Amino acid sequence: MSLCGYCGRANDASAQFCMDCGKPLTKAASLERAARAASGGQLAHAPGLRATVGPSTPMPGTCPFCAAEIPQSLPFCPHCGRRLTAPDSGPACARCYTPLVPGTKFCAMCGAPVSPSTTTSRPALDQGNDYRFTLIVEDDVGKELQRFERTNVDTTVGRGDGDLQFPDDPFLSPLHARMSWESRGLVIRDLGSRNGTWVILQAPHRLVDGDLLLIGSQVIRFRRLGYPGPHPPDADATRRMGSLAPNADIASLTQLRSDGSARDVIHLSPGRDVHIGRERGDWIFPYDQSMSAQHALVRSEDADFVVLDQNSRNGVALAVRGDVVLSNGAKVLTGDKILRVEFPA
Repeated sequence: MSLCGYCGRANDASAQFCMDCGKPLTKAASLERAARAASGGQLAHAPGLRATVGPSTPMPGTCPFCAAEIPQSLPFCPHCGRRLTAPDSGPACARCYTPLVPGTKFCAMCGAPVSPSTTTSRPALDQGNDYRFTLIVEDDVGKELQRFERTNVDTTVGRGDGDLQFPDDPFLSPLHARMSWESRGLVIRDLGSRNGTWVILQAPHRLVDGDLLLIGSQVIRFRRLGYPGPHPPDADATRRMGSLAPNADIASLTQLRSDGSARDVIHLSPGRDVHIGRERGDWIFPYDQSMSAQHALVRSEDADFVVLDQNSRNGVALAVRGDVVLSNGAKVLTGDKILRVEFPA
């Protein structure tokens, strides 16, 4: 077995590229990736390198680009390193499009339930797509600092590796995140970074078990607790002391320290809204200067909970799990860099 130095995935000893993150595992694979990048992601004709072909209708168990035999449902081909987005590349999660392991009931990436009605094959990459877009680095007040014009299918971001490198950012992992064009549009995926990749919410978001929120500088985890059963009466009919709140707690919000340990916890029940802010609200963080006075609201909608930004200065960000489609004007936080996506008119 060969371990990927970027995401830690165990690969077959014969693999040239990581089947999970697509990074090269050998020097020859690195040369091939460089040759492909130099040709704009098209055919690579460098000496000693095999040429890749465009996607076609694949045979079962073969890569649609290099025709090598591969296991089903891999994100990347271990032989040519190309993203497996051709039809019949395997079932994928309907929420985050992560390839699913046959027989599982929940997606390993986002936790969404798996059923025949909620799974789909990865969409085919549109070869006629215009891959142009711009990444704009902004400061915390929205002022433009840098501009990167991108034309390739894939764009990676990192501190010491990737297409865009920010060596002065200690919060970035060496290889942090990837943006890729697929038929759904431009999608972003975290590559196992230490601090995660975050998309600043542009609309209310319905929370899913395991979601991580960045509110000010606080990382807050949402968890589903399920419905507790009825409490049996005591044998001697003695009444118990304690809160007489009518609704059972079915979810929780947990403040996480930088080492991942839990600090404060707020429980959620149907009908209970929680306002979060530096000065006003149900959950207050007076020591967090990056949080607005009244920053966010977690609103109850029957048994679901929705997070909304309340016109805060820095917004509310959601940690990327699986593939997330980016819209024009979307803002992404990687390390301490705010990247705004801009599509051509």
